Amino acid sequence: MKMLRQWCLSIEKSEDVSMELLVEVEGLVEASIDAMSTKIDLSLSRPNRIYRPSEPLEGKIVVKSASSISHYGIRMALNGSVNLQVRGGSAGVIESFYGVVKPITILSRTLEIRPSGKIVSGTTEIPFSITLRNPKEDNSERFYETFHGTNISIQYLATVDVMRGYLHKSLSATVEFIVESDKADLLNPPISPEMVIFYITQDTQRHPILPELKSGGFRITGRISTQCSMLEPLSGELTVEASVLPICSIDIHLLRVESVLLGEKIITETSLIQTTQIADGDVCRNMTLPIYVVLPRLLTCPTVLAGPFSIEFKVAIVIIFQSELSRLHPKSDPLTPRLWMAMETLPLELVRARPYASWTVES
Repeated sequence: MKMLRQWCLSIEKSEDVSMELLVEVEGLVEASIDAMSTKIDLSLSRPNRIYRPSEPLEGKIVVKSASSISHYGIRMALNGSVNLQVRGGSAGVIESFYGVVKPITILSRTLEIRPSGKIVSGTTEIPFSITLRNPKEDNSERFYETFHGTNISIQYLATVDVMRGYLHKSLSATVEFIVESDKADLLNPPISPEMVIFYITQDTQRHPILPELKSGGFRITGRISTQCSMLEPLSGELTVEASVLPICSIDIHLLRVESVLLGEKIITETSLIQTTQIADGDVCRNMTLPIYVVLPRLLTCPTVLAGPFSIEFKVAIVIIFQSELSRLHPKSDPLTPRLWMAMETLPLELVRARPYASWTVES
């Protein structure tokens, strides 16, 4: 900045520079200094940033400035969209040319928070309160819950702009807020537990396995929920009844299945969300092991079956046996079946339900 001022002084001493250019250069320098000394922040009223469509988005705009600044209005834009894309590995050569699908707009509103005026020096806090769902408009639009996936992203953003004019760069700040279903749309608990009994043996595997596993055999049984509330952990139990080889580990994989309509073709991709290990090393036979998996908030959402896209989930129980091959490939892809692995994959429906405490009070 000191060099900028020295450059301006050298221009002033020059006889070949017009007065109009000198005024414009000085204005640009002052605008740069002003922009560096002024900061804007968007702070929401809730630390978890979770809101429902029928609730107001509340917070405050915080402007910190070393000097007073003039503006031509303070506006806030609320945008929500479903962003769809198809990666090259998920589609063919032709589909990869138009792999980015037009976003689906959920929310698009712009409101004036303050008319043109002046912001004094120091710290200025400007409160705001905006209802996400406009009561004057048709309420048929669906507010999908926030979700960050591989090919599908459902995101809601709040952006504030302080308009400064031609010579001054506008001040801007953006924050993401999380949308969950309205309370009126929530299911009343308790959700009937849909537990599925599973068994994993050498005969249930659809991929090649080690010869000793094929001949000696193994049997793992258990049960796990296939419908789960977003507020509750994925639960179940597992028992190793028999195994010819010692067990290296038992893992529970949470998978997302994203489907995107691309032209006349549906592109589906399955990816790993998280892995929860429930056993490390060989386990006692006929001992019940609990299954307890906490669902990550931003990487999961209620199961969505929409026209242009769908978001579904699966749970995979994976048993890794101790062998020379498993020691040689300790970091292999968990989604790819291997000779030293046995697995069972089940569909999982995620739903949003009311907390049990609030349900009992309303009842």
